[in-house]
Amino acid sequence: MSKKDAKEGVGKSKLSALEKLRSEYDDKRKLAVIERCKPFTLSDAQLNQVCGSMMRALKDGLRQSRRDRSSVKCYPTYVRTLPTGKERGNFLALDLGGTNFRVLHVEIGPDGQLKQDSKIYAVPASVMTGRGESLFSHLVDCIEHFAKERGLRGVPLGFTFSFPCRQEGLARGRLVRWTKGFACEGVEGRDVGGMLQEALDRRPGIDVEVKAVINDTTGTLVSKAWDRRNASVGVIVGTGFNVCYVEKASRVGGMEGEAGRTKEGRAEEGTMVVNTEMGAFGEKGELEGVRTEFDRVVDAASIHPGEHVLEKLVSGMYLGELVRVVLLGLREEGLVFEGRRCLQLREKGSVPTKYVSEIESDGPHHRVMAREILEEVGVSEPTVHDCATVRYVCRAVSRRAAHLAAAAVAAVARRVERSPVVAAVDGSLFRHHPHFARIMQEKTQQLLGPGTEVELCLSEDGSGRGAALVAASVR
Repeated sequence: MSKKDAKEGVGKSKLSALEKLRSEYDDKRKLAVIERCKPFTLSDAQLNQVCGSMMRALKDGLRQSRRDRSSVKCYPTYVRTLPTGKERGNFLALDLGGTNFRVLHVEIGPDGQLKQDSKIYAVPASVMTGRGESLFSHLVDCIEHFAKERGLRGVPLGFTFSFPCRQEGLARGRLVRWTKGFACEGVEGRDVGGMLQEALDRRPGIDVEVKAVINDTTGTLVSKAWDRRNASVGVIVGTGFNVCYVEKASRVGGMEGEAGRTKEGRAEEGTMVVNTEMGAFGEKGELEGVRTEFDRVVDAASIHPGEHVLEKLVSGMYLGELVRVVLLGLREEGLVFEGRRCLQLREKGSVPTKYVSEIESDGPHHRVMAREILEEVGVSEPTVHDCATVRYVCRAVSRRAAHLAAAAVAAVARRVERSPVVAAVDGSLFRHHPHFARIMQEKTQQLLGPGTEVELCLSEDGSGRGAALVAASVR
C-alpha cells in the first residue's frame, strides 16, 4: 500500500468515526426529543376520560340553572328546522367576521337547483373602530349596491355574525364582545340583528328583512344538510374550534324558561340546533391533566389567558405558535438547532399553522418543506436532525389536536342518539392539513365504538350558503 493510500485510509477511518459519533449523538437527542414530546400523546383512557367530562359539561350547559357552572354553554340558536329540499326562491346572506365581508345571493329554482354568486367588500379601519351606526350603515351601503346590481327587492336575509353573541331569537343576537380588531362603539350588549334591520329600514328602496342571525358553525351544519338530509352535527376546525348539533328542544334551557319550557309551562316540541361553544371546554380545569408546560406558555401569552382552553389545543390560531414554543424549549435543552441563534424563531407568531400543514405534507422520508420553512424562519443550514425534529413536533401537536377534536365530536354524537351520525366539518385546518381529517375520523369512530357509525363530511360555504338556507327555512 502506498503512503498516499494509507493516508486516505486513515482519513476515511477518522471521518467514519466522526460520522458514527454524530449518528450516536443524534440518536440520543432523537430519543430525548421523543421523551419531551410524550405528553402530547394521549392514551385511549385519557381521551375517554376527556370525552366523559365533555358529556357532563354538555348536560350541565343545557340547563339554564347550571349553565354558569359549565364551561360548555350550549346556547339555543333558535334554528328549529334544517333544509328539507323544498325551499325555493331568492335569498341574501351577509357574512361578517373580519376586515372583509361578503354579500351573497342564493337562488333556488323550481327544480331545486341552487345557484349563488357573491361579492367581497372591505371594512375600512375607521369603520372597524368607529361608531356602531357607521358600521351598519356601511354594511347596508354594500347590500344596497349588491341588490340593485341584481335587481333584488323584498328578499329575506341571513346574517352570519362571527363574533361572540347571546342568541335571544332566530333573528336576535346580542354581541357579548368584539374580537378580530373590531371595536365599534355602542354595539356590545345590543341586538346586532335589530341594528342591521334598523339600518336597512332607513333605506326603503331595498326592502330586505333580516330573518336569521347565526354563527359559522350553525351555518356549516345547515349548508351540509342541504345535500345530506341526515346531517346532525356541525364542526369548525379552523382559526377557531366549535361544535353545534341537533338536540331535542325539550332539553334546551334558556329559551322561554328552564329546560325548554314555553311561557305557558309546556315542554317545547321538536328539535333545535344548539351552539355548544365547545372551544371554551377546559375553563373549569377539565383539561389540566392534558395540558403541557408548552400549552401553558402559549395560554399565558394569549389575549385572554385561561379562556377557550380547548380551542388553544386544537385550532389553527394556536397550533403554529405551540410548535414554535416547543421548538424553542427543545433548543434551550440542546436538543435541536445546536449552535444557531434562531432570532426570528423567538418572535411570537413567526410559525403560522399553515407551516405545520406544509411540513406534514412531506413524504415519509422527505424533509423538503421542513428545510425550506426552517430557513424561512431564520434557521440557517438546518441539519437532517433539525428537520426530523421539527416534523416530529408538528406531527405530535397535530395528532393531539385531531384526537381532542374527535373527543368533542364523539361526546356530541352520543347525545344525537342516531346512527349513522353525519357531522358537517369546515375550517382551514380540517381542509388543508394533509392528515387531520383522516386522524379525526378514525379516532371519533374508535371513541364511539361499533354501536354508532360516524361520518365526517366537508361542508361548503356554511357562513354564506348556510345563512341563506336558514333564511329560506323560515320564509
